[in-house]
Amino acid sequence: MSKSKFEKGLEIRRQVLGDAYVDQAIGRADAFMQPLQELVTEYCWGHVWGRDTLSLAERSMVNLGMIAALNRPHELKLHVKGALRNGLSTEKIREVLLQVGIYAGVPAAVDSFRIARQAIEEYQKEEVGSL
Repeated sequence: MSKSKFEKGLEIRRQVLGDAYVDQAIGRADAFMQPLQELVTEYCWGHVWGRDTLSLAERSMVNLGMIAALNRPHELKLHVKGALRNGLSTEKIREVLLQVGIYAGVPAAVDSFRIARQAIEEYQKEEVGSL
C-alpha cells in the first residue's frame, strides 16, 4: 500500500462522502473487511479520483451514470450525496439519470430517480442540521 496515495485517497474520500460515512466505513472494518477499505481508499480515491484531468464534479457525473446503470442502490445514494458535495446541482443529477434511462433502460432510470430523490432530501436535511 502506498502511504501517500492512501492519505490522498482518504482526504478525497472524506471530501466527497463526508467524514461521518468514511469514519463509519473504516471504523467498522474488521480483519476481513480492512483490506477492502484500504484498496478502495488507495486505488479508487487516491489513484483515480486523485487525478487532475477531471474535476470531482465531473467524476461524480460519470460515477452516477455507471452506478445507476449497474443497479447499485446503496452506492448510488451515497454518490448522489457526494455529487451534491462536489457542487452538482439537482438539475445536473437529473440530466445524468435521464441519460441513464436512454442508454441503460427506463427501469434503471425509474429506480435511480427514486433513490436520488431520497438522497437529495436526506442531504438537504443533513446540511440544514449541520448549520
